Amino acid sequence: MEPLYETTITCICCETPFLTSKVRPSFKKAAHVDSDFCGHYASGVNPDFYVVRVCPKCGFSFTENGFESLTREQKERYYEKMGVYWNGKGQGFSGERTAEQAMLTYKLALLAGQATGARDRIIAGILHHIAWLYRYENNQEQERRFLQYALEAYISVYETEGVSLNNAKLMYLIGELNRRVGEHAEAVKWFSRIVNDKRIMDAAMIRASREQWQLIREEMEEERQGKRRDDSAPQAANSA
Repeated sequence: MEPLYETTITCICCETPFLTSKVRPSFKKAAHVDSDFCGHYASGVNPDFYVVRVCPKCGFSFTENGFESLTREQKERYYEKMGVYWNGKGQGFSGERTAEQAMLTYKLALLAGQATGARDRIIAGILHHIAWLYRYENNQEQERRFLQYALEAYISVYETEGVSLNNAKLMYLIGELNRRVGEHAEAVKWFSRIVNDKRIMDAAMIRASREQWQLIREEMEEERQGKRRDDSAPQAANSA
């Protein structure tokens, strides 16, 4: 059985039907998952490459969990800011996608979302996925850059959508992305809120927060020991 199959969907901007590729559920099992939920797949097909749908006619790019529909004003803003410049008419993204093509689809979705005023939660997810794509390429500089963008968007989600008892995963992500960009004190603040708030009942997120909190302690201790070794090296050289 082939891992990819094609399905027809209708563009929510220009209402044109087009083909897009999806990954069969049996091929979506990750070999391992990073602490910020980035999956790594051994099957040779990465489902993250096929999240974004790109209309070949107008170029509007969106995810399955994004907009359900667009208002007339949103469509006008898209055409004004992006659609009028779309030069990929007739170019579809159905079939197998390369890492480069996948990155292009996410950046098109990011621009389309920004042009049409997508919710912060949608923008945050796209930015986070772009960071994962850079991680797959081992491009640490760009990964960190987009993790920082995603972190800022997730914080905006938390501030604008209100504090919910079911928001433990969002709070955990804010803590974990802080850890990954080197903001250890901020990360500890978010992890401790999850662990110590008795109203939070999400056992998986509480456990993950404890584990990452402990990891930060270990990382900070390693940094202190490394600094002590660096400080003592010149003294040892002088004594010699």
